[in-house]
Amino acid sequence: MSDTAIEIQVHASLASIKASDWDGCANPDRGARPVDPFTTYRFLKALEDSGSVGPGTGWQPQYVTAHADGEMIAATPLYAKGHSQGEYVFDHNWAHAYENAGGRYYPKLQIAVPFTPATGRRFLIRPGFEDVGQAALMQGAMEIAKVNHVSSIHATFCTEKEANVGQRLGLLNRTGQQFHWINHSYPDFEAYLADLSSRKRKNIRKERASAQGFGGSIRSYTGDQIEPHHWDALWTFYQDTGSRKWGSPYLTRSFFDLMHETMRDDVLLIFAERDGLPIAGAMNVIGRHTLFGRYWGCIEHHNCLHFEVCYYQAIDWAIANGLDRVEAGAQGEHKLARGYLPVKTHSLHWFSDPNFADAIARYLVAEREAVNDEIEVLTEYGPFRNETREEQE
Repeated sequence: MSDTAIEIQVHASLASIKASDWDGCANPDRGARPVDPFTTYRFLKALEDSGSVGPGTGWQPQYVTAHADGEMIAATPLYAKGHSQGEYVFDHNWAHAYENAGGRYYPKLQIAVPFTPATGRRFLIRPGFEDVGQAALMQGAMEIAKVNHVSSIHATFCTEKEANVGQRLGLLNRTGQQFHWINHSYPDFEAYLADLSSRKRKNIRKERASAQGFGGSIRSYTGDQIEPHHWDALWTFYQDTGSRKWGSPYLTRSFFDLMHETMRDDVLLIFAERDGLPIAGAMNVIGRHTLFGRYWGCIEHHNCLHFEVCYYQAIDWAIANGLDRVEAGAQGEHKLARGYLPVKTHSLHWFSDPNFADAIARYLVAEREAVNDEIEVLTEYGPFRNETREEQE
């Protein structure tokens, strides 16, 4: 393979790429549920076709593919970015420093799933081409950056393996932190609670009872159980949360219609309903091993209902369906008390200016140490049973 010429192509739209070619790299186990549903052709195409990315959004698709002997062997979802919104790995301070020094930070190149802080492969490589795939994609992205005088490339929420390969290729590795729930082969929710300290166990039971007393019922929908009116309710919830968090929602209404058409088997909706009408709800995306919590919102506020719909119901569903973990999105130390422990996330960064790259490299050394220390402390003070703490309580 080392003697085979690799051709790099850049695509302004997924329409110029065959779905079978893309998914042959993103989800090579055809017929199986994708490990990462966010890098599938149908998810990224829904973002594009709905206008959630593209002209006017600050996310301009520049998908990069690598080809050998006429076959597509690797691909990456790359976007030219005119801002730093919707990324969840914050580089606003880098942008300010770069521009204060007389440079132009934007546009930059972003290898990511837009608006999705979920770890997964960012360098999608067909089996058998692992040794050359990531290097070819990164070299292609660097060439695009140099030709277009772009300041930087950022690959966010990549896997640890990709981060290690990227470092060997000369990229900078940045670490962050999220909170994930891990399924230790629990037969049911009560078995999970048995692993917690008595105080945390009592608190969760109290929260669940309080939430479930809102005056209605909580129901889950997936696949053909999901009907168009469920998306209407979710859109209302999403708009409410989006306007409060980001000023305006990232996704368009038609994105959810496309999710219904092409991905409803990969979606789990959890709604709190009263008299048959949803008053709060969350959308989750189902991976082969992981349940990814994505969007939450409500039209009524009830005590602990957010914890129940987003965290505890997700745990219940993951246990019942044999999933290994629940990822509940970015940030949120309040998740710790609900059994979601801190885990390390990774991103890769390249800068065209070597002096700026050196300054960022020094900063990242200190940041990684701080992240490691915080994860260690938070894990120690997590909700799981500790005999010493149990005695003190």
